[in-house]
Amino acid sequence: MMRVSPTRSKVLSFAPHLALWACLIAQAPARAESPASEETGLKIALEARGRGEGFGNFTASQVMVLRNKQGRESRRQLRLKVLEVEGDGNKSLFVFDEPRDVKETALLIHGHRESADEQWLYLPALKRVKRISSANRSGSFMGSEFAYEDMGSQEVERFSYRYLRDEPCGDLTCTVSERVPVDERSGYRRQLVWRDQDELRVWKVEYYDRKDAHLKTLTFGSYEKHLDRYWYAGEMTMVNHLTGKSTVLSWTDFQFRTDFDERDFTQTGLRRVR
Repeated sequence: MMRVSPTRSKVLSFAPHLALWACLIAQAPARAESPASEETGLKIALEARGRGEGFGNFTASQVMVLRNKQGRESRRQLRLKVLEVEGDGNKSLFVFDEPRDVKETALLIHGHRESADEQWLYLPALKRVKRISSANRSGSFMGSEFAYEDMGSQEVERFSYRYLRDEPCGDLTCTVSERVPVDERSGYRRQLVWRDQDELRVWKVEYYDRKDAHLKTLTFGSYEKHLDRYWYAGEMTMVNHLTGKSTVLSWTDFQFRTDFDERDFTQTGLRRVR
């Protein structure tokens, strides 16, 4: 893969008082969009998606731990169902079981490749299904540091890509790519994604807000392979650098290719989730 780096040899030929100006000029091509870096970034994203296709469906249990800046915690228990949709984004259903004040609250997501996800939130106390509008996707999901936008499908077509570099990440070597949301209503200006070269697992994502400030960092760990092919992280930690808050999602009890009731993935189905 091509590594994007500034050409420093030219800088040395300039007079000292012009060194800073020359450095900036030399670095400009590295920051500009390069067809080669764009092609490499897109290739990595497409290959990663291809490796994750074909699972059919799965269920899992989650524990969500919310921590404030002082370290105080609150804990929630929820279930997840994911249904693979060939040629489009997947359908996902999150259902809260504990504590009592959020029990039976459910989030339904219909992911799409070419258009924005559709999302609905069921509020049992009101017996009401609320549609999450695209304008509100940057809002917090159930008080966590995950936005509704983060919970949706991260389809390849919804971003433009630019490969930046390779670098060590722990005992592995990762590719670092920048992806920019196509949707102008996204809460993010750009994201940086670290994937290991061998398995293309995501280990870290940095999120930059619309003013290009580093807003959040998501890290992944405790990966396990399922069905001898699919890697899924057992833990995801989202840290908000502006508030000092964090949210940890722990995943257990993965079960693949189960007997699903596809009616659960409808707005009507949300009302009978238990």
